[in-house]
Amino acid sequence: MKEPNDCSNIQEIRICIDTIDRQIISDFRKRFEYVKAAAKFKTDETSVKASERFNTMLQQRRQWAEEAGLSPDVIEKIYQDLVSYFIDEELKHWLSK
Repeated sequence: MKEPNDCSNIQEIRICIDTIDRQIISDFRKRFEYVKAAAKFKTDETSVKASERFNTMLQQRRQWAEEAGLSPDVIEKIYQDLVSYFIDEELKHWLSK
């Protein structure tokens, strides 16, 4: 894949963005597999929700965003939505055991 400044037209840029987005989605899927695997170690709904871990994770992602030169607010929102979805799915998985 070309570096951003090596792209010679908008089509090359779009192809690279699409490639990155596909990888991000694949990584989210892999992350979700770990979330589902974690369910077997949880003993109740409170441990599934793990609100302290959730808040700590969001703060860490904010820090990583700042270090990467991205908006911490935007990254926090993405992770808040993503992890809330994963928690809901993990709860379904845990409750169906």
